[in-house]
Parts: sequence; structure tokens; C-alpha cells
Amino acid sequence: MKLVRAFAIALFAAAPFAAQPLFAQSPPPGVNQKSAPAKRALKQKKPQLDRAAQLDGLFAALKVAPNAQIAKKIEKRIEATLAVTESDTLNLLMVRAQTVMEAKEFKTALELLDSIIEINPRYTEAWARRATLYFVQKDLYRSLADIRVVLAQEPRHYQALAGLGIILQDIGEDKLALEAMRRALEINPHLENIPDIVKRLKIKVEGREI
Repeated sequence: MKLVRAFAIALFAAAPFAAQPLFAQSPPPGVNQKSAPAKRALKQKKPQLDRAAQLDGLFAALKVAPNAQIAKKIEKRIEATLAVTESDTLNLLMVRAQTVMEAKEFKTALELLDSIIEINPRYTEAWARRATLYFVQKDLYRSLADIRVVLAQEPRHYQALAGLGIILQDIGEDKLALEAMRRALEINPHLENIPDIVKRLKIKVEGREI
């Protein structure tokens, strides 16, 4: 547990909350964009850039959603955008992984998610699903390791931030848990259950208001 606590604290301290998602990064300096290989590379990146722009708009809309009903619709669009890749094979594997997870066939789910991540390590949602699976199996260290990758690739992943907060709370790091959950609420103010947890943690960490 000491190792998990140390890793969780280090993860929170290094969490790239202000970073840009990896798939939104610019091409490396020095690339000649006029060359034929560069043009082909840019053409291949176009769907990713379109996806990044779509997510930017969805996250912006989520932050100002006027009520929980509208927020829920935006959440579903964000989750669908994160879950779908350009690979039909990976999409099918992800659907299968989710199905067996829901059936509590955890060994099969882990094998599928391991395969997906091996094929495409930049598939953020595969890391997120595996982090959830590890958490369900009470393997907090591996869950935290996968959350670290999720937040490196998509710092706005409010579910990963909320999950990080829950783990931090479970291991007794209430102050850091409060910060993680507040960050999650900044991105998605309509997260279910998290506002109530934040209220309880706020009293525990900061005391009642006079």
C-alpha cells in the first residue's frame, strides 16, 4: 500500500492538467510539409485533427451545459468519439472487451484490452477501460499506471480524473483526492456522485465554513 500511495502522489504531482492531448500535437519541427512524404503524413493525420477539433468543441460545450440532461448527451458524444478508432478491427475488439467486462469475464476482458493497447498504444480509451478493470480487481497500482497514460494522452478525461480521485480517497490522500475531483468537475460540472464526494471531502480537508 505504501508503494501505491507513493505512486499515486507522484502521479498527481505530474498530471499534465494543462497539457494538450497527444493527438492534437503539431508535426515535429523541421518537417518539410511540402514534400510528398510529408503531404501523405498530413493527409493521414487529417482525421485525427478533425477528431481533435470535434473533441475541443464537445468539451467546451460540456463545461457550459445548462443542465444535467444536456450534459449527459454531450458526455455520450465525447465517450463515443474517444471509443471509436479508424480501425474496424480495434472497434470490434473494444466492443467485445466491454461486453465481457460487463459479464464479469475479467480475464478475457484483460486479454482483449492488452491486445488492443499492443496494436495501438495511442488508443486512449483502451487504457481507460483497462484502468477501470484493474480498479474493479483492486489492483490499484496497475490502475494508476494506466490512468497516468490516459491523462498524458487526454488531460480532459474527466472519468480518469474522477477515478484518480476515488483511488486517492481510498488510500487516505483526501487532499489530493479533493483536488483531482475538483479538476474533474471543472471539465464536467455535471458528473454524477462526484459533487457529493467533493462536499464531504471539502469538510474533511478544509473544515466547515463559519
